[in-house]
Amino acid sequence: MKITREEVAHVAQLARLNLGDDQMQRLTGQLNDILQSMEKLNQLDTSGVPSTNHALDLTGAMRDDEVRPSLERDRALANAPESNDESFVVPRVL
Repeated sequence: MKITREEVAHVAQLARLNLGDDQMQRLTGQLNDILQSMEKLNQLDTSGVPSTNHALDLTGAMRDDEVRPSLERDRALANAPESNDESFVVPRVL
């Protein structure tokens, strides 16, 4: 599959890119090189390769939820500049 200069110009217009002639020629060549590489990859036999959505086999990435004691309120508010004995007091944000 080859990409034409007109297709590059069309995509550039859609992306609102103002490309010069030398840039259009260079991009057309680079995109054709990429498409040739993809064609080589499409020729590989991948029938025995399982499809994956991640390169690493990650299982159980999330730990199970379990109830644990949390920080006591008095200790959490101990260094607060201002508190109302229940929570932090902060300036109002409008």
